[in-house]
Amino acid sequence: MSEVVGMAKRRKVANLLALAVLSAVTTRPMHPYEMAATLRGWNKERDMEIKWGSLYTVVRNLAKHELIEEVESTRHGRRPERTVYRITEAGRQELVDWTRELLSVPHTEFPRFRAGLSVMAALDPDEVIGLLENRLAALDEEIATLGERHAREIAEIPRLFLIETEYDLAILRAEATWVRALLGELTEGTFPGLREWRAFHETGEIPDNLRELAEKDITDV
Repeated sequence: MSEVVGMAKRRKVANLLALAVLSAVTTRPMHPYEMAATLRGWNKERDMEIKWGSLYTVVRNLAKHELIEEVESTRHGRRPERTVYRITEAGRQELVDWTRELLSVPHTEFPRFRAGLSVMAALDPDEVIGLLENRLAALDEEIATLGERHAREIAEIPRLFLIETEYDLAILRAEATWVRALLGELTEGTFPGLREWRAFHETGEIPDNLRELAEKDITDV
């Protein structure tokens, strides 16, 4: 059984694009242009945030830390010199260790939607209802589109290589279910504190109980 890592490690090259590059050069030696073409062909930008402009910097850093190494450098006519790299044994170990960490160690992330929810009280409840209805419609559309694409791909591609899409669908469906339930509470008037929330936007005055809560250390609640 693989050892479960307890916490995220400091990586010599921490950009997730480095992980993608290592996964690409496990298949064969490549020059950076081929790496980019391969990762685009794999739709890697759907799996992680990739800034293609940083590719050459990431490749240089991987080579600097001996996670990949130069195989050959060629030049054809006036074209820029192309250096071909292959993965090293240290690079393979890094790829394996990094993958283990990503699969086993929970990492706190800060989705934009969560940020919006945290300051939702700044808006009138009726406006929030309308905005959440828009979000739910967009979620349902995205679920339908992604679900159709996944159904087509799973007929030709092994599930092992589509598992991240399966995860995306599960997260989207869970969010849609939660937003639908929240909308139900808001529209039916069962959301706790809805009356005070609405009164604040009607009068501009914060109810005493909410003012006290706002001034209280949340760790004391």
